[in-house]
Amino acid sequence: MKRILWVLFVLLGIVLIAGFFFIKTLKPDYDGELELESLQQEVSVYYDSYGIPHIYGSSEKDAFRALGYIHAQDRLWQMELLRRIGKGQLSELFGKDLISTDKFFLALGIDDASAKTVSQLNKNDEGVQLTQAYLDGINSFLKEGPTPVEFYLTGIEKRPFELTDVYNVMGYMAFSFAMAHKTDPLLTKMKEQLGPQYLKDLSIHSDTSTVWLKNTLQSDSVSLKTNEVIAGIFKTLEALNIPQFEGSNSWVLGPEKTKNKKVIFANDPHIGFSQPSVWYEAHVVTPQYEKYGYHLAGVPFPILGHDRNLAYGMTMFENDDVDFYYEDENPEDKSRYRVNDSWRSYEMVDKIIKVKDSTDIEFTFKKTHRGPILNGIADQVDMKRPVSMWWVYTQHDNQVMKALYELSHANDIDQFRASLKYIHAPGLNIMYGDAKDNVAWWASAHLYQIPDSVNTKLIYDGTNYLDDQKKYLDFSQNPHAENPDWHYVYSANNQPDSIAGMLYPGYYLPENRARRIVDLLDAKDDWVMSDVQKMINDVNSPVDVATVKSLLKLIDMEGLSESDLGTLDDLGAWQGGYELDDLEATVFHRWMFYVLNDVFKDELGQGLFDEFMSTHLIKRSIAPLVNNENSVWWNDVATEKEETAKEIVTQAFHQAISDLEKSLGSDREKWFWQRVHTLEHGHPIGQVEMLRSFFNVGPFEVEGSREVINNMYFPYGEDGNYKVSSGPSTRRVIDFSDIENSMSILPTGQSGNPFSEHYKDQAQMYAEGKFRKMMMNKKEIQDQAESVLKFLPSNKN
Repeated sequence: MKRILWVLFVLLGIVLIAGFFFIKTLKPDYDGELELESLQQEVSVYYDSYGIPHIYGSSEKDAFRALGYIHAQDRLWQMELLRRIGKGQLSELFGKDLISTDKFFLALGIDDASAKTVSQLNKNDEGVQLTQAYLDGINSFLKEGPTPVEFYLTGIEKRPFELTDVYNVMGYMAFSFAMAHKTDPLLTKMKEQLGPQYLKDLSIHSDTSTVWLKNTLQSDSVSLKTNEVIAGIFKTLEALNIPQFEGSNSWVLGPEKTKNKKVIFANDPHIGFSQPSVWYEAHVVTPQYEKYGYHLAGVPFPILGHDRNLAYGMTMFENDDVDFYYEDENPEDKSRYRVNDSWRSYEMVDKIIKVKDSTDIEFTFKKTHRGPILNGIADQVDMKRPVSMWWVYTQHDNQVMKALYELSHANDIDQFRASLKYIHAPGLNIMYGDAKDNVAWWASAHLYQIPDSVNTKLIYDGTNYLDDQKKYLDFSQNPHAENPDWHYVYSANNQPDSIAGMLYPGYYLPENRARRIVDLLDAKDDWVMSDVQKMINDVNSPVDVATVKSLLKLIDMEGLSESDLGTLDDLGAWQGGYELDDLEATVFHRWMFYVLNDVFKDELGQGLFDEFMSTHLIKRSIAPLVNNENSVWWNDVATEKEETAKEIVTQAFHQAISDLEKSLGSDREKWFWQRVHTLEHGHPIGQVEMLRSFFNVGPFEVEGSREVINNMYFPYGEDGNYKVSSGPSTRRVIDFSDIENSMSILPTGQSGNPFSEHYKDQAQMYAEGKFRKMMMNKKEIQDQAESVLKFLPSNKN
């Protein structure tokens, strides 16, 4: 027995030692020397205390090769995941449950559009060559670096990255912006099932009474089951913790608004939380180029960035760039559809999907000149009429990478502006500030004219019809503001004013954040960086205060207990804050959930109700609804009597209080916001419970809420736990009076490698609203570097 125990002890020791050395081989190399193929001269990478690389090279190509290598060693799994979405290759990773998702993305045509774009590229173009140098760096890591643990767990082989992969990542980014996928089929289903009167009380159209983005030049303002599939796609991506682009804030203060009389730039793009977080920070310096940038996995040029001359960022424009059409199919020949006065044959597209632990799937879908027929792409689609989808992203030449190259290499506002015309999709609000005291905002997208009589939020049919041969606006007619008289620019995804005598249909967010931003910016002219840092963490909602007051006017006080009346008094005095120890916020959101549940679910049913709650439209409809007692939605169609707004609001309050007493206890002084509002950064493999604590980061109790500046969005649900799903993907504040002390933060950490010390070293700081420095001074970087990694030309060169 002793001998057996000793043998087991020795074997256990060997396993532990082997495991230790195996894990050690999986960690990223942050110091030492490495040879890199195709490198012409040495490149030095200085890592700061948060694992941010500061890359110094003699040429851009060498620097971008090094960037590709170090980006891959920290984020290869993320790169692999994102490049697979547009190619319809998630089933190869996760099995048969992803087949419908793969079918949908293959039918969208992202991969086909990418292949077409790459085939037409000029390989001598500087931007293309830098992209290839970046890919060379990634592929060098694939050959020489350790295999990330996720590859072992999913059993996939590493394969080289290509130019099409870069465009596929950008294609997924464009798709995740497109709120039309969620909204148009849903509203069409509502209209067909309930009648047009039910759409009248929803905030579908432009709202002339809300806070608008002002242009520099003013003009007079102008006053299915398919959706189940699309909603399922978004749910699948969310379950896999694949980041989806949701909204954003940004504001740029001109020198007239700041104490030090220099521009201050702020930006916090709102994206679905994931682990690793979406952005990879890198500071790249050569004799001809310098940029401190934020990179998507597999994309060489920063989408957010700054240097000593200028800073730029983005929010989502939210314009409508997706159209759905009912097609008129030939009843005698289902292979043909009507185009004007003649019949045209569908294009039949064959695809193959590889499925983990199963045989390959072959499927065929129909395609019109507009785009794919959605029917039949997923098994659960069973519509009587064919529905096709037109998407500006796949219909036009893709020059987004050209735009990213040029804007990242611009030296002044004129060069920067000139690069934006190449962005056709996704629609972006590009925010800009510089050291020469310029501030600007441009809406970048291919916008087109739409007749007033056409409702873009419904599937086009008959009189509601938009010709697919659209009349596009020149970029100069896009909404924009350059150095306006009010001395700042901002965006909170809200409705833009017109510069072309027309409005731009879209899926804009309600005024909540915009109103708060404008109120704060207008109130003072001596802003400093610490003020902006505080503002970017602001958690107050004047709109929620107004909504509460509207609810209080409707509630029937008869029969309420003394505790209930006290709770209502507290709500009446609430200032709309979402701090950790706030009590009223907890009551308000539970009450609001039951109001929405009782108002909409009886007509929509659970499925459509869940889809409606995931759209921007529900956010826009809340405030108008509680101020419209005559809305058709208040009546509960499941009962014989006709309910009033007063009855529904009162019923919802009782439901909310009962629910909170069950979940949080009878002591209402302990209904703190922090008990219900939490953030956990999920990793796809963290869905496996035994691996959750290793791959996931959190949970954390966090301040913020839906549609406050610190926009910690959560979906409403039955359980009353508000698990944050999206929010600031970074918080950046850049002060041109002190550019080397500009500040930032990432939600978890710089590395996506769970064995790296930088996997989650910013997570607690982020949850607490803190910042860290973005270092730019070379001497300071060298003096404070935690490690130095040198890349040397390979003997194979």
